[in-house]
Amino acid sequence: MKHYPEDHKQAVIRKLLESGLSLRQFAKQESINLSTLYSWQNKYLTAGVCLADSHSSDGWSPEQKFSIVLETVALNEIELSQYCREKGLYPEQVKEWKQSCITGNQTQAQQRKQLAQERKADHKRIKELERELKRKDAALAETAALLVLRKKLNAYWGEDEDS
Repeated sequence: MKHYPEDHKQAVIRKLLESGLSLRQFAKQESINLSTLYSWQNKYLTAGVCLADSHSSDGWSPEQKFSIVLETVALNEIELSQYCREKGLYPEQVKEWKQSCITGNQTQAQQRKQLAQERKADHKRIKELERELKRKDAALAETAALLVLRKKLNAYWGEDEDS
């Protein structure tokens, strides 16, 4: 029976996650016993051991993301934060994955309605920003005009700028 160092086991599990292959295919490809690979996977993923490279949002398969969403759906903020620390995630990632799951299960009509609402909110925000920009442009133009008039007045009366 072979004994593998811990870092080698973690590297193999990291490679498994990145490969996107099934456990059986990966075991055959790497010439590692399926049960050994399965136990390593359980040890490092279930126990929440940090596999630094695999915890970006791209390192998780859709099935793993969905599983995490299901596991965390009933958790409050504190419990979610604790869970995320154990798994090496950010709560924002889990919330984003949850929203993706919800969006993926919406009907076409619901998706169009949500998109229309978002578009309307964006349009409203753009109008607000444009109004604010016009107001600031007018204030800047007024200030510039006052400075020019002050310089002309000072030049006419022969006063220096510091007085």
